[in-house]
Amino acid sequence: MAYISLSTRDLNVLEKIQDPEYDPARIVQVDISLPKDPNFKDQAVYDKVAQLERNIILSIQQLELANTEPAAHGTTDVKGTIQGYRNCVTQLGSLIQEYPEYASARNNRAQAIRRLVGDSMLISGSQQLPQALIRDINDAERLQMAETALSDLDRAISLLTPATPQTRLSQNVVKTLSNAHTQRAAIYHMTSKLMESNTLAVPQGRREGSWNKLDFEENASRDFAMGGRYGNEIAKALAVSTNPTAKLCGQMVREALKKEYGPAYSA
Repeated sequence: MAYISLSTRDLNVLEKIQDPEYDPARIVQVDISLPKDPNFKDQAVYDKVAQLERNIILSIQQLELANTEPAAHGTTDVKGTIQGYRNCVTQLGSLIQEYPEYASARNNRAQAIRRLVGDSMLISGSQQLPQALIRDINDAERLQMAETALSDLDRAISLLTPATPQTRLSQNVVKTLSNAHTQRAAIYHMTSKLMESNTLAVPQGRREGSWNKLDFEENASRDFAMGGRYGNEIAKALAVSTNPTAKLCGQMVREALKKEYGPAYSA
């Protein structure tokens, strides 16, 4: 196999293809000495809230684990799992009501809602995806869940996004931002794929109500890119595949590199 040596500039160009908004000067800086959540000044309070959240999430993990073996024999307790996730959403809601600036709980509540209704939550009457536990949901409940999930993700991102790209972040903040951006991207991406053959139904007052297919694709790509920037490699790769402009640029650059380096580039 032939090997080629790329300059720093070449590598930055390739990174730009993966993330159209990539800027080497804006690389995320992690500082393990920082508080885990900048919105909690009292470490004891944070520890208490985080433990309450862990207990809620643990109950769901145990529920999924309990269903693993029965699923192999086709005897999964779907109703019990659905109720377990509904309880999780309710309990996280109570925690959020008491601590509205705790972004991690918002991110996890959105994830639980996605498990219940899937990423097609902005599509009316569409066939539920395999990931969705609820196979038959009315539009009123779907809209309510979509509003909660998207509002949670919006708020989680706004609570933790640094004021400047040079701001150092804790590992917990980076993880939550990565997950929140990636989750919102997944919803937008699925909506862009389904909306041409189905009816778009967005909660009243949300900005997505005026979006077309291209808007959903571009915003999905932007969120995937942000998820990648905060450490999710899968999201980073999906940023290109969901962005029509980036895909076209990528094809053009690959052709240019093939011409520049010859067969070695394709090896």
